[in-house]
Amino acid sequence: MDLSVVRDTADTSRQPARVSSELYQFLETQVLPHTDLDSAAFWEGFIALVDELTPENKRLLTVRDDLQAQIDAWCTENAGNITPEASKAFLEEIGYLQPQAQPEQIGTTNIDAEIATMAGPQLVVPVKNARFALNAANARWGSLYDALYGSDVIPREGELAPGAEYNTARGQAVVEYSQTFLDESFPLNKGSHSDVTHYSVFSSHLLCFFADGKTTGLANPGQFIGFEGDANDPESILLRNNGLHVELELVTSGQCTERGEVISDINIESALSTIMDGEDSVAAVDCEDKIEVYQNWLGLMLGTLEDRFEKDGEIMCRRLASDKTFTTPMGDEVTVAGRSLMLIRNVGLLTDINLATDAEGNEVKEGIVDAVVTALIGKLDITGKGQVQNSRTGSIYIVKPKLHGPDEVRFTCKLFSKVEQLIGLEKNTLKIGIMDEERRTSLNLTACILAARDRVFFINTGFLDRTGDEIHTSMMAGAFMPKGSLKGENWLTAYEQRNVAIGVQCGFPGRAQIGKGMWAMPDSMADMMEQKIGHVKAGATTAWTPSPTAATLHSLHYHKVDVFALLAEKSEEQPLPVTELLQLPLMADTSSLTAEAIERELENNCQGILGYVVRWIDQGVGCSKVPDINGNGLMEDRATLRISAQHIANWLQHGITTEAQVQAVLERMAAVVDEQNKNDASYQNMAPNFDQSIAFKAAQALIFEGKQQPSGYTEPLLHSFRRQAKQA
Repeated sequence: MDLSVVRDTADTSRQPARVSSELYQFLETQVLPHTDLDSAAFWEGFIALVDELTPENKRLLTVRDDLQAQIDAWCTENAGNITPEASKAFLEEIGYLQPQAQPEQIGTTNIDAEIATMAGPQLVVPVKNARFALNAANARWGSLYDALYGSDVIPREGELAPGAEYNTARGQAVVEYSQTFLDESFPLNKGSHSDVTHYSVFSSHLLCFFADGKTTGLANPGQFIGFEGDANDPESILLRNNGLHVELELVTSGQCTERGEVISDINIESALSTIMDGEDSVAAVDCEDKIEVYQNWLGLMLGTLEDRFEKDGEIMCRRLASDKTFTTPMGDEVTVAGRSLMLIRNVGLLTDINLATDAEGNEVKEGIVDAVVTALIGKLDITGKGQVQNSRTGSIYIVKPKLHGPDEVRFTCKLFSKVEQLIGLEKNTLKIGIMDEERRTSLNLTACILAARDRVFFINTGFLDRTGDEIHTSMMAGAFMPKGSLKGENWLTAYEQRNVAIGVQCGFPGRAQIGKGMWAMPDSMADMMEQKIGHVKAGATTAWTPSPTAATLHSLHYHKVDVFALLAEKSEEQPLPVTELLQLPLMADTSSLTAEAIERELENNCQGILGYVVRWIDQGVGCSKVPDINGNGLMEDRATLRISAQHIANWLQHGITTEAQVQAVLERMAAVVDEQNKNDASYQNMAPNFDQSIAFKAAQALIFEGKQQPSGYTEPLLHSFRRQAKQA
């Protein structure tokens, strides 16, 4: 970063009256100096863009409310007699369900390989936390040995139990697991990698030596990509399978190890892409918070972001990793990315922020400001202002959440087009990731894709937000099943299948990602390895993981399954009918619920809500590993909060529980959450002074006012209570 082009202060006499001093100072001193934009023209254009698009943004939100009111009335009138066919006819009548569009091939261009032609894990990380953001960006590569040794993929019982000192037996189990992976993914012509005593490169081939002096090579020689060091005694070997790289770190002849292995570690290409999240996983409610989000995104794009911390008595500095360079078998150089491709997630259409005001004097729509600022910062990457390069094709990838149907996708594309004109970008530089997490989008997915046919770079499924919207949309239809039963119902199967099938029909393979949602249990990696391969087998070219370790382990699934070959086989598969999506997961007979079952469901939901909300409100933590009622750590963000709050609101609406019972459970679970956080010096207890706890009041409101919240979203209440907490 050339500090000479960064101004110390901005000329406040030129500050537009409707722009906050925080936003003005940040862009004027840290961002605009890196561009060729005229400052006065930029701010004039920014205000014009806000004035033009705000009314349309507000109109689209009014459409949401109007449609929901009609659905509420219809569900109330037809409760107990709602069929998928009747729902389809009604939703078509009110324009919620539009005529099913015929699939067409998307035309998105200039897409990086990590999105278009490579399949692998994706991380989602709160960009407001610099260390987390850097860890995720550097999680492009991960040590398989470390991931296995530190997780429960290798059992933690008996002689394999980890301890304060290195456990040799556990280490040997790690090596054996890793060698099995190598034999399956990079088989030799004969023998096993476990028996190789030396690797070398001769006449463009990888030679593998055994103890008896015999040699062999890879069954597929094309998997050998390059090496580091001396060809006869390389320091590392680079291999590739199903488009993913694996680096074998080798023990050279001048080194020795106590265990005598020739491979000292296996580095796995892991998180191909990372969503730097400025939405659900961050608590950003005002200028101060948002500038921190933008500041970290700027540091990532310029390559200047650092995080300093103390470890073992030493001050450590974390920064973005460099690319890796190897010698090819033919003696040339090949460079592979050292960092995850970074995407940025903006907020949706709903929230307001005090970064500026609209023409009526109200806080500006946050999503409009997000688009301008994050694109302006992203421009610094594609114009070569940074120390490292993110996109190699000149694209800026913006994930846009919580869009309801094709009209809102069209509005977002219009917003992106206006931003491109404002900051001087080529048309369609700004790409859009459509999160298929709202019911109206799922039902109209093809039309949503075609509304962004030249910008769309991914679609994904997200069970939790999608379930929260399912409950809120059909709140008046009846009582929903217990939360744990919802995953097994037809609507979810249809949702997941249609997402992939429609993506394939619209030509996503080779152009855009088809994604699946998060594994929410970061401590349960053995279960993840058993279950999450289902996402890959379903045709997901990417799927979300909660940590760099999880990304490294999940990457192994993409070595087992050639996703693009699988998608080619699915090219003729038809999406399940819309009526399959409209099979509501309601309880046919609520009398079968025992009083104990109701209490346990409430306890689970209330404990999860409180455990997340107390950190959000009191500490400004938007995403964290929150202990569940049994003490198991779960990754929680606003999506998990939405489903839990809406589920209780639904049961209150239909008389499964009462406000008095929910209040009693909330108070009891508050004491549990307080106990779980007793070792956190900054934690503020909720019990027994519930009236004094802003966080407890927020949890109450999310439940008891949940039915009235727009689309069941948690943001309006969370933001209001967090601002109260900051003021207090």
